[in-house]
Amino acid sequence: MFRLLAILVIGLVPATVLAASIQWQRYVIPSTGTNVEIPVTIFSSDTELPDGGTGRRFYTDDRRADLTVQSVANPENYSPAAFLAKKNPPPGIIYQRVTPNFFVVSSIRNDRIWYNRCNRSAGYMNCVMINYPAAEKRQWDGVVTRISHTLAN
Repeated sequence: MFRLLAILVIGLVPATVLAASIQWQRYVIPSTGTNVEIPVTIFSSDTELPDGGTGRRFYTDDRRADLTVQSVANPENYSPAAFLAKKNPPPGIIYQRVTPNFFVVSSIRNDRIWYNRCNRSAGYMNCVMINYPAAEKRQWDGVVTRISHTLAN
């Protein structure tokens, strides 16, 4: 019995060590106050947004995954449902949740999962967009959940 328990505990050590080795840091968009926790040991490089928008894009070292944190102007104060419809999302969305305060959409395109969450605030939709290999879904689930749940206005 002791030997079986020891094997089980040793088998869990790599997962525990990996989870413990992820370092998180809060990223803030100064002009809007949007903030989110980012795993800086995973997304180790960043750049400005290509369209000059408000926020940053973060990448893994090998660029197999990326994370965008962005505040998108919403001067008409559209609801999350209306804002999402106006953006004309691609067909084939696998997961969608829309509330009066936020929306989440996700799907798979070109063997990559894309995930987008936007929270409504006065004059903005504050968003995180994450793209990563579909084959690595299980490894990314906890990371995506934490990023999504820590997005704040």
